[in-house]
Amino acid sequence: MSQHYHYPARAEFAKRLAAKPVPGGLKTAALGAAVVGIAVFIFGLFSNADRAWQALHFNWLFFATISSAGVAFAAVQRIVTARWSRPVVRFAEGYVAFLPVAFLILLLILFPGREHIFTWAGRETISVAEKARYLQPGWFVLRGIFFFGAMMVLQMLFVYHSVRLDVAVLPEYGAKWAAGLRAKMRAGFGNERRELHTQHSLQGKLGVAVCISFVVGWCFMAWDYSMSISLHFQQTMYAWIVFMGAWLNMIMSLSLLSMWWRKHLQADDIVTMDHFWDLGKLCFAFTAFFGYISFSQYLVIWYGNLPEETHFYRLRLSGVWKTVTLMVPVLAFVLPFFGLISKAAKVYLPTFVLFALCSMVGIYLHRYIEIYPSIYGEATSLPFGLQEIGTTVGFLGLWAFCYFSFMDAFPVMRVFMMTTAAKDEVQIPVDARTMEPLPAHE
Repeated sequence: MSQHYHYPARAEFAKRLAAKPVPGGLKTAALGAAVVGIAVFIFGLFSNADRAWQALHFNWLFFATISSAGVAFAAVQRIVTARWSRPVVRFAEGYVAFLPVAFLILLLILFPGREHIFTWAGRETISVAEKARYLQPGWFVLRGIFFFGAMMVLQMLFVYHSVRLDVAVLPEYGAKWAAGLRAKMRAGFGNERRELHTQHSLQGKLGVAVCISFVVGWCFMAWDYSMSISLHFQQTMYAWIVFMGAWLNMIMSLSLLSMWWRKHLQADDIVTMDHFWDLGKLCFAFTAFFGYISFSQYLVIWYGNLPEETHFYRLRLSGVWKTVTLMVPVLAFVLPFFGLISKAAKVYLPTFVLFALCSMVGIYLHRYIEIYPSIYGEATSLPFGLQEIGTTVGFLGLWAFCYFSFMDAFPVMRVFMMTTAAKDEVQIPVDARTMEPLPAHE
């Protein structure tokens, strides 16, 4: 990682960021895509309601996991007091904007959509008493609202306190809808050095809570919203594969967005090629980790002699599901692993873009293959068409609209942490009240 950082002065930051708002056409196009997706979903409710809800569900799982992973990544940067990521970490914090929308969609899945998605919610009898108790409708709904709601609140608090520092030290600018919120953030902002340490300490606590809620929350939600669709399958590694796939795709998408922001803001001097080398190393490392945990599940089945787990994979490696299943390791592991193994591929952006897109498509198909075979069994034709594609377009548009609306309303970089005179003091924690180093660091 780079050890020396030279950023423009705060006044230069303010001038450059205010002069480069998010293009209005981009948000319009995103909103248009969202409208198309909503129209396709509504059409599906009348033509094939089951298929419409299933397409909504697997797309929700794909986009919601990535969005929560973005803020968890920012929380990790705070926990380790990373300096290299300061120019790009706000690009990840912006992922939080989709979470309230994802929560509303979750409520739709839990109430009108549940019987169309989950086989046990009306079409199949649960024969195991323990599973019947665990999947009891009231407990199932309460669990989902609690875990996703708690994770969302913690992540929004974390991002709020991060954004507050930048809003307080920059001149007023940004989307009008957030003017009142920006004014609230500025209210009560005191001495810059004291605010730095107070907020840094608070974010440290919130960061730990965010990471714990991300892992624990998505363990339960992966079991509930993905694994439970196949009533006769259970596996301890399943949840890790779900949320680490999202983590991998988050870093891939963050890399792509960092490239776009760098070009849009004309910020070659701030977001440098060193950042893409660092992001590329993270992409490569978590590609390797995702491949490791994905393969390890087969080893556990083999040396643990667990034949009851084989039917889940046998179904996906036969019939109409086989081609999609085999595309997943190629797109999500083989191509990005060998493609990003060299430094040259990481800093040559066209190759980076190619392998990042391969990985994202691979995890998207992974989400599909998690859900659909458990519902359709040995299907005679692949249930992937207008409903799935249209819903994906809608989710992509909705996610982009939320993201760019957030980034248009608040500073798109952590200007405070890059320009305050005390920025390096956070490497040695202090007591926010006395401003003296904590004893362990004297």
